[in-house]
Amino acid sequence: MVKNQRPTSSKLYLEAQELLVGGVNSPVRTFGAVQTAPLFVSRARGSRLWDVDGNEFLDYLGSWGAAILGHAAGPVIRAIQEAATKGTSFGLCHPLELRLAQKVCQWVPSVERLRLTSSGTEACLTAVRLARGVTGREKIIKFEGAYHGHGDSLLVRAGSGALAGGHPDSAGVPAWLAAQTLVVSWNDLPSLKEVFRLHGKEVAGIILEPVLANCGVIPPEPGFLEEVMELARQHGSLVIWDEVITGFRLGPAGAQGQWGLRPDLTTFGKVLGGGLPLGALGGRKEIMERLAPCGDVYHAGTLSGNPVAVAAGLAQLEELEKGGGYAILTELGELLEQGIREVLRGLPYPVCFQRCGSLFSFFFTEGPIRNFRDARRSDPKKFARFFAGLLERGILLAPSPWESSFLSVAHTENDVEWTVRMMGEVLRSL
Repeated sequence: MVKNQRPTSSKLYLEAQELLVGGVNSPVRTFGAVQTAPLFVSRARGSRLWDVDGNEFLDYLGSWGAAILGHAAGPVIRAIQEAATKGTSFGLCHPLELRLAQKVCQWVPSVERLRLTSSGTEACLTAVRLARGVTGREKIIKFEGAYHGHGDSLLVRAGSGALAGGHPDSAGVPAWLAAQTLVVSWNDLPSLKEVFRLHGKEVAGIILEPVLANCGVIPPEPGFLEEVMELARQHGSLVIWDEVITGFRLGPAGAQGQWGLRPDLTTFGKVLGGGLPLGALGGRKEIMERLAPCGDVYHAGTLSGNPVAVAAGLAQLEELEKGGGYAILTELGELLEQGIREVLRGLPYPVCFQRCGSLFSFFFTEGPIRNFRDARRSDPKKFARFFAGLLERGILLAPSPWESSFLSVAHTENDVEWTVRMMGEVLRSL
């Protein structure tokens, strides 16, 4: 058990509210969705994280999935240190950019050209601009509950922190621009076909998370992704896969490798950066070369391809490759699911556990969860009690009823077995 009171975190949060907007630099960090005070972290290593009050937590947040090797992984830290001694930023080309691009193009067959960015949000908004520039069209289709960063075109019925904070849309987004985004329910082919029937000639592209992961883990139903790809191509629209979460987590080729499909454009982040700010946009050569300086769609960034971030990301990908990380994640995911299924079997109330590879989430409602509307049925108050009970026992999940939690290579079978026992204990006490 950890301390019920976290006085130093609480004190720092009060101070932070006098300095930072809401006391945080990203809304979900307030822990508002789980009705508890936020953690202030002092350090993290492997599968563990320590707060400023000295409490130790088994961490299934993992910097929102970025820390796939665990925190402060040796190869990543050494790469950061070596790169930093040579300079933290050049604003110019450097050889590591080429090595990382070669790795991504080698692992992800749909990527023939790459553009590095500073975040997944930047990659997604650039992908949308590129789709509009290539097709000469303005409308974009997205799926309800999917979160593609905080770009204006994409903050329409979004997930992630926008959902957890009760504000799926945002003030400051022009109504005329929001009207160019058409929203469809996930796993609902008839609705998608109707949208294409009505607006197909106006749709520049369709952007999707191949596995919804910002309103909980919601995989595609069999054949759904294939149908989406075919519909888009019938109407001359580009297909953008947002693999900021699934990229290099579900395997070397991400979700594309798992489903054997090749979108026109793909966005990356999180795992790609090894825990540092880094994103990327990649796709077919003829599309990508519409970006400046080759083409007429503008994108630039002083810190794009930052040498320290690129070094960290490259080291993380290389370690996954040689260290058998994906096999470890598969085994841990199966062990966790097997244990949780046993726990859920005896509960007197409904809980739906959903997993895809090393991503997982709990919905406190009947399952399966097929889309955003199903996910919204989940009882947020019960999840908040579940989260708090686990936190008291030293286990940290994503602090929202509509977010994904993550396994890392640093977790062990003993970690997972203990987690299952503690989850069972908390679930039976609710």
